[in-house]
Amino acid sequence: MTAKETPETQGGAPGVKTERSQSTTTGGSVKQLPTWARDLLASPPTAGAGFHGWLFRCARALFTCGRDEGDIRQILENAAAACGRHVPGREIGDAIKNAQRTANTRQPYAQERKPWPEADETARRAITASGAGLCDLWEESPVRPDESMDAEFYADALFPADALLCVAKANSNAATLPRGEWRGRLNGLQYVVPSPMITRTGLNQDGDETPRCLQNTGARRYIVIEADTGTADEQAAILLHLAKDYPLALALHSGGKSVHGWFYAAGQPEESLRLFMRRACRLGADYHTFTRCQLVRLPEGLNAKTGKRQRVYYFNPQVIL
Repeated sequence: MTAKETPETQGGAPGVKTERSQSTTTGGSVKQLPTWARDLLASPPTAGAGFHGWLFRCARALFTCGRDEGDIRQILENAAAACGRHVPGREIGDAIKNAQRTANTRQPYAQERKPWPEADETARRAITASGAGLCDLWEESPVRPDESMDAEFYADALFPADALLCVAKANSNAATLPRGEWRGRLNGLQYVVPSPMITRTGLNQDGDETPRCLQNTGARRYIVIEADTGTADEQAAILLHLAKDYPLALALHSGGKSVHGWFYAAGQPEESLRLFMRRACRLGADYHTFTRCQLVRLPEGLNAKTGKRQRVYYFNPQVIL
C-alpha cells in the first residue's frame, strides 16, 4: 500500500476518522516502552476479572520504566474508561501511590521476565509428527466451506447483527462502522478486529483519537492464533490439537504462508484466556494477535499483497453463542 492511497480507496468510509489521520505523540508515548510493559498495558482485564490489581501492576511497571506520575495517570485513565465499570480517580491515585512505594525495589525493566513463553520445539514436533494438515482441517470442519460463503457471510456469522466492526484494507487506515454500513464492501478488504467495538473512536494510550484502540474495543469475542514458523500443514496440526480443548470457530489460510485459527472466547475470564494464550505461545503462536484491538486476517477477505482470497478451511458455528 502506498502513502497516497486514501481512506476511500483503502476501504475506509468518507468522513470517518481513520488511523492515518491520528497525530503522533513522542513525549510519554507507550511506543517507547519495552515490549513486556507494552504487552501488560495492552491486555487489561474487564471489571470483575482483576482490573483493580492490574492498575497497580501497570503503575508499578511504568514507574520502573521511568515514567512520571502525570504520564501514568493519563495512561491508566484511558484504560479505565473501557473496563466496564466506573473507576473513580481515587482508585487510580491509590494504585499510583502504592506502586511508587515499591517501584524502587524492582529490578530494571531490561531484566524483567518475558510475559509470554518461548516456543517449545519439542512439543511442537510431537504434535506435527502426527501428519495432520490443511486437508484434515477441511475434512473435520462441521460446516463445509464453499464459494457462496464470502466475507459478508462470515461477518454475519461471527458477529452480532448490530455490531460495530473495525475493518481495514491496510494497517494504517482502519475505520469503525456499524455492520450495515460495511455491507457490500468486505470482500475487497483484508483485516478486521476480531471483537466488536463499543464506540466509533476512542483515545489510545498516547491520548490520540483513533478508530482502533483498547478504549473503544469491546470484550474479547475471539482469540486468533497465528504462527510465524512452520508449514501451513504444521500450523493446521497445531490448531487441530488446540481445538481438542478449546472452541475453534473458524480457521483460514492467510493467502500467504500462514493458517489462522479463531477460538471463541466471549464470556471467559481473562485469566483463563491467558492460560490458553500461553499454551498457544509454547506451540509457536505469535502473541501480538492477543491484543484486543489487533487487526487480523478477515475470513474470505482479499490479501492485498498476494491478491489471493483468505480462504476458510474450517467453520464451526455451533461454538458461537
